[in-house]
Amino acid sequence: MKKNEAYQTLFTEYPDIVTVTQMGEMLGISTKSAYRLLKENKIEHFRIGRIYKIPKLHILAYLHVLS
Repeated sequence: MKKNEAYQTLFTEYPDIVTVTQMGEMLGISTKSAYRLLKENKIEHFRIGRIYKIPKLHILAYLHVLS
């Protein structure tokens, strides 16, 4: 599946920028594990104050690297 196709078909119920909790739901992992992925810089993200925000594209890129 191409990146554009994946973006249009996977995780359509989630917004383009998700929270750590939403990322955990998407990946089927705990929130604690999701924070660990971010702290280890395995998934690109940005912070607004203390809040982590993760573009859905970066989650798809992470999944692509794993496959």
